[in-house]
Amino acid sequence: MTEVGLRASMCEIGRRLWQRGLVGAAEGNLSLRLNSKHLLCTPAGASKGHMRPDDLVVIDLRGKLLRGGEPSSEIKLHLAIYRARPDCQAVVHAHPPVATGFSLAGETIPDNLLPEAAYVLGSVATVPFAMPGTDEVPDSIGPLLADHKTFLLSHHGAVVMGHDLVDAYNRMETLERIARIILTARVLGGAHPMPDRAFDHVLTYALNGDL
Repeated sequence: MTEVGLRASMCEIGRRLWQRGLVGAAEGNLSLRLNSKHLLCTPAGASKGHMRPDDLVVIDLRGKLLRGGEPSSEIKLHLAIYRARPDCQAVVHAHPPVATGFSLAGETIPDNLLPEAAYVLGSVATVPFAMPGTDEVPDSIGPLLADHKTFLLSHHGAVVMGHDLVDAYNRMETLERIARIILTARVLGGAHPMPDRAFDHVLTYALNGDL
């Protein structure tokens, strides 16, 4: 896809996040690899539901601004992910309400309750609290990057990676949907895991997939 197409896609994904309540106001941030040296990312202070292609920012892998306005204050988080995971082509950070509620309560989101949890999310890592916008954030997630693609950030939403921006968005949407289902099951008396043989079967397919 050309840069023009990628800019349009990022604005569309931003709208989906906003429309589904996964971000509000100027929350959240998105990025993707334009090429081996450059990233396209969302600007600071912008509503993700109302971005235009010309609003987006181009930086290098050290965070140096190349084109556009100021990048998101959380760009250090994105850069840490790209440096650690060459297979990652896009990153989405959002504040999904129910999934974020799990992090506030100190609860994890298990991967053995629903097939899509194991296949789409993988093992969801819970990242210790770090002060937003500081070097604490990439430092806190760093040890977890090799083995996970979905992360709950304690008191700070969630971040996911993908082999493209749509893949990353789908992972974020799935995270919130699964969190809602688990919460509903707990209200109804408890969430029971899949049979071991079913979980093992799903994991086999998940391990053969991208990311």
